[in-house]
Order: sequence, then C-alpha cells, then structure tokens
Amino acid sequence: MASRTRRRRAKAPGGPRRRRLPMRLLLPSLVLAALMAMLMLRGYVHSEILADHRVRPEAAADRVPDEILDGGPVIDTRGGRTESLSLPDRRLVLTFDDGPDPTWTPKVLDVLKKYDAHAVFFVTGTMASRHPDLVRRMVEDGHEIGLHTFNHPDLSHQTKKRIDWELSQSQLALSGAAGIRTSLFRPPYSSHAGAMDNNSWPVTQYIGARGYITVVTDTDTDSEDWRRPGAAEIVRRVTPKGDEGAIVLMHDSGGDRSQTVEALATFLPDMQAKGYAFANLTEALDAPSAHTPVTGVGLWKGKAWVFLVQASDNITAVLVVGLAVIGFLVIGRLVLMLLLSARHARRVRHRGFRWGPPVTEPVSVLVPAYNEAKCIENTVRSLLAGEHPIEIIVIDDGSSDGTARIVEAMGLPEVRVVRQLNAGKPAALNRGVANARHDLIVMMDGDTVFEPATVRELVQPFGDPRVGAVAGNAKVGNRDSLIGAWQHIEYVMGFNLDRRMYDVLRCMPTIPGAVGAFRRSALERVGGMSDDTLAEDTDITMAIHRDGWRVVYAEKARAWTEAPETVQQLWSQRYRWSYGTMQAIWKHRKALVDRGPSGRFGRVGLPLVSLFMVVAPLLAPLIDVFLVYGLVFGPTGRTIAAWFGVLAIQAVCAAYAFRLDRERMTHLVSLPLQQILYRQLMYVVLLQSWITALTGGRLRWQKLRRTGVVEAAPDGSVPSQRTGSGSDRRPVG
Repeated sequence: MASRTRRRRAKAPGGPRRRRLPMRLLLPSLVLAALMAMLMLRGYVHSEILADHRVRPEAAADRVPDEILDGGPVIDTRGGRTESLSLPDRRLVLTFDDGPDPTWTPKVLDVLKKYDAHAVFFVTGTMASRHPDLVRRMVEDGHEIGLHTFNHPDLSHQTKKRIDWELSQSQLALSGAAGIRTSLFRPPYSSHAGAMDNNSWPVTQYIGARGYITVVTDTDTDSEDWRRPGAAEIVRRVTPKGDEGAIVLMHDSGGDRSQTVEALATFLPDMQAKGYAFANLTEALDAPSAHTPVTGVGLWKGKAWVFLVQASDNITAVLVVGLAVIGFLVIGRLVLMLLLSARHARRVRHRGFRWGPPVTEPVSVLVPAYNEAKCIENTVRSLLAGEHPIEIIVIDDGSSDGTARIVEAMGLPEVRVVRQLNAGKPAALNRGVANARHDLIVMMDGDTVFEPATVRELVQPFGDPRVGAVAGNAKVGNRDSLIGAWQHIEYVMGFNLDRRMYDVLRCMPTIPGAVGAFRRSALERVGGMSDDTLAEDTDITMAIHRDGWRVVYAEKARAWTEAPETVQQLWSQRYRWSYGTMQAIWKHRKALVDRGPSGRFGRVGLPLVSLFMVVAPLLAPLIDVFLVYGLVFGPTGRTIAAWFGVLAIQAVCAAYAFRLDRERMTHLVSLPLQQILYRQLMYVVLLQSWITALTGGRLRWQKLRRTGVVEAAPDGSVPSQRTGSGSDRRPVG
C-alpha cells in the first residue's frame, strides 16, 4: 500500500487547483445520497410515510344505487356498468387481507394446500414488495391475487391522483414479485355492499373505470378475526346459512393470526364434508382469470422495484448494525477519554510529580519550511523568546517565495539556514537532524508559534530515560472564524484529550508535526523520518513505540498553529491526514503478531487507532442519517431525544477537555453546528481516503496557503492573531 503511494511535496506553489474539489466530493456524496435514498425507500415501503389511516365520518347512502346496496359482494363498475354478483350455492371464496406476512401467510398456505382449497389474497403493495417469495408461492399454489392498495389508506377521502398511485405501485410490486397483473381490488376498511355510502361509492366507480372489479364480503361472513375472539367464534362467524355461497373475510397479516390458522384448520374439512367447494373468485363465478401475465419493460420495472426494496431492507439492517457499532464506539471512547484523561491530569499535576532530573541541556529546534514567507519570521521570533537554550535550524525545502532569504536577513546568530532542493518534509527533517548539534531534537512546522515555556516543558519528560518522544499541546491560533472555532474544539477535545488517554494506555499514535520532541538515539534506531506515508508524524511515532520507547504527552508545551481557513484547505489537510494514517496502520500491521513492545503496541495501539480514528469517524454520520430518518418517519420525539442525548454526552466531554486545557467555554456554543456540518465534511474526507486506499489511488502532498495571522505577542508571552494590515493585534485564547 505504502510503496505505491510515496509522494514528494509538489514543487508548484498554490496547492491543489480549486476546481478539483467537486470531483473529490462527487463519489462520497453519491454514496451518502444512495444510503439516504435506501432509507427513504425503506420508510416508504414499511408504511412509515403515507401510512395506514382511516378517516371515515358518518355519511349518507342516497347516491348509491339500490342494486349495489341490496346486491352481492362482487361489484363491477367497469365501462360504466353498475352490477353486482353473488356466489352460487355451496361455493365459498376465502379471502385474506393485508398480507403477505412472513409468519402467518405460510401457515395459511400450508393449511389450504393440505385440504386442496383455493383462496384470494388481497395483498398490500408494501408487503408484496417486501415478501415477493410468498406472492410467488400464492400464484404457484393456484390462488388468486387481488390488490388492497399499497399503504392501506382509507380511499374515501383521497384524491384520484393518490388512488392511481396506490394502484400503480401495487401492480408494480405484483409484477415484480410474480410477473402478473390483477383485476381484483378490495378497498381497505370495506365490509359488505350494504355498507357502501356516498363517500365510498365514487371511489368504487373510479376503480371500475380503471378496469378493476371491487370485491367486498357477504353480510354474515366477516370473521372479525382481528378482534381475536377465539378460533371457535371465528368458525361460527364465517359459516354461511344453509347452502348459500359466500365470500369469507379473514386476515393473514396485521397481528397475531394464530386463531385464524386454527379456525381455518377446522373450518375447511367441516365445510368440505358438507359439500362446499373452496375456489378462486373467478373459478366460483365461471369467469376468466383475474391474472394477466406481465412481459417486457413492465416486468423488468417490477423486478427492479422488488430488488431495490429488498436491497433497502438489507442495507438498513446493515446500517442499524453500524449505528449500534458507532454508538458503542462513541460512548466507549468518550468514557475512556473522561476516565483516562482525568487519571493523566491527576498524575502529571500532582505536587510531587517529576519525570526525572530536570532537563537543562541545549536543544536543537528543526523548522522545515516550504514557501512559509508569511509565517517564518513569527515562528523564529517566538523561538528566540523561549526560556530554554536552543539552536534553531531552518531547513528550506526548495521554497520559491524567499523563505530562506527572510530568515538570513534577520541576522540572528542562534539561527542557521540549511537549503535543499524540494524533497519533502521527511527529507527536510532528516537533513535537519544530520545538522543538529544536540541530542534532543524538537520539531515544529513553519507556521507555528511557540510560547516562551514550550521548549522547556516539551523536553522535561526526557528526564525519564525510557521516553523516546514527546507530544506537545497543539492549539489553533486563528479560531475567530466559524471553521476555526470548529477546529479549535476538535484540537482540544479530539486531539489533546485523546493524547491524554493514549498516554495512559502507552500507545500514543501521533506526535503532532506542529510540536514534538525526540531523542536523537530513538530517531536513529528507527531509521529517521520516512517518506513511506503521507503522515510521517504518525509513521515515526508508531516506529518508536515498536522499538520499545515510551511516547508521552506534555500538556504545558503549548504551540499555536495556523489552521486551514477555507473548506478546500481543510479538505486537503484532512484528506492527507486520513490517508496517511491508513498508510501508517498498514505499514505497521505486522506489529499485531510481533512480540515484546512492538506486539504490545500492535495489539493495543493499532486496534484503538483503527477503531477511533478510521472506523468510528466513517460510521459517525449514521447518527445524523438516522436523525433525518427519524424526523421524517418517526418516532420523532424519541429520535430527537436520542440525538440530543449523544450531543449532551459530547458536550460534557468537550467541556471537561476545555477545563483541563483552561480554555474559554464560549467556543463550545458552536458545538451543535460542528456536530451537524463539520462531522459530515470529515466523513466525506475519510470516505474518499478509503476509496483512494482501496482502489490503489495516489495522493500527493497538499501544500496549504498560509496567511501569517498567528504571531508572537509583543512581550513574547502569549500568541496573538493579526487582523488586517498594520500593527493591530489581539490575543488568542
């Protein structure tokens, strides 16, 4: 993986071209849109929108023809007709509504097959779409299919457009499930013909105009099995008087239908013994079959629909598992961060805590610089105001903006400039190490400002001879914009609180490039900085862990860095970080099976880094996806409560992190927006990194444009942020 993606920093100034951003966003955005579409489809098919409801006030029946009110249960209004039909004597048509149901429909079909009886199943489009195999079995067993709408609404108060939609969607589901269309229809909430009123009659007429025969039930053969009156009572209710034929209404879905199945097993043999035949409706009326085969485009449209519905159910099931995983990871990480960071703070802030003997020896500070003309003077002057003896080495990595000349023009004896052709940051750092005079090496970025105590605090952990590297406390200097405030929250909570946790667990994954320190011997033993990955800081940290050194966090070693100020710059930086982290994990994967310190890091550090830095951010948007799903389909109240519950936990964790770092809480006002917007950007970045990694893509170093807004305060004690031109400065923090 790493060998195919080695890249030097681009020589051309200005970073990536702006027009490339939409292309980067395209594929991840399509993936997210596809997932949302699948969830919406699932919600629709599961009747969570346009759902089952009845709105039927009392209505007169003076507009309903008498021949309908006094007629049979089969109503034909096709071609302007007004006819009704009844079944011949000793003919029974069993009808089942609301299915197919994966639990009860197979049991009903088994009983029917046992007694060689046929029936009519009035299916809803939602259930037929979700269980096409049962619809196919109905047809293969010789039963007849009728429509019962798609979402089971009361059609009496629906528009013709909605009625057409219910019919067409149901036929689409039926054609995809069994390759047929049907001419039979039963309205939801219907009963017998005598109950027809002025609201339902126009619907029946319109249904007939669309080519359907409406089928209700006979007056005395409604099982009312949905009331669960008991199997014996169901049998009594559906038994016709004398030798009359009848249409019997039962249900194979919509709840517990065990009594229906039990009643059916008694009713069928009893009535067959009395000479009754159980036939399809068209068989009982000696009419042509209600089924018409579907071919061509119509068939493939139906199959495509059923496939998408099945896919939406499967994808939703996977997403639910993913939501459970991310919930566990988020809560687990927050709990670990709170507990272990508190433990870290108590340990290092204890009055008697010492790393070892005070470290007073001089330090070499390496400043790799590539086109840092706007920042380099601020960086160097902040180092000169420090409290610890240092030498400063600025490694100019082929800059084209006069970075080296600016440093040389300062004429400072403590500062040396080393020039090289553009070879990338790892090569610049290795060049700096080769030119360093001291055994303790501090590395920083060319856009970073140190506080006077930073270097001193950063090297004190080297009083412990087991410590090979130290991570400092990187902070966002340009935090006044919204995107800067979001990164400020991320740095304090997501990076520095994380580092406290990893310090306690002894598996720190990254020494930040903005502020870190190393023993020369530790660097030499692992071969120095490597350009195998785009995250050389993560790579070197993992290598030092595997070599047996301790890597610790120095909270008081604060450095102020200039964070990206536009979405495109942020994208470029995080894309490199994410992809580089994946490369580093892959490069050090053998640590999982190693022994000794390498094995310990491999079996503790690598899984935690993979879960918390790669898997969890990728799955985190599921929280927001299901928030949207819950708002659209419900339960809205519980969805909102759950989302705000997660936000509250994160807010508590963020507030604690800000308290540990002694930061103002006012910046947390933007936390809800950060969770909604910023997290989505990070998700798309990580998804793009995954795609690049899995497809073997190549990613070059992305150089960010600097503004030089973060600089040392006049007294050298507190970083400040320059606003506009001139000398107007204001403190940051």
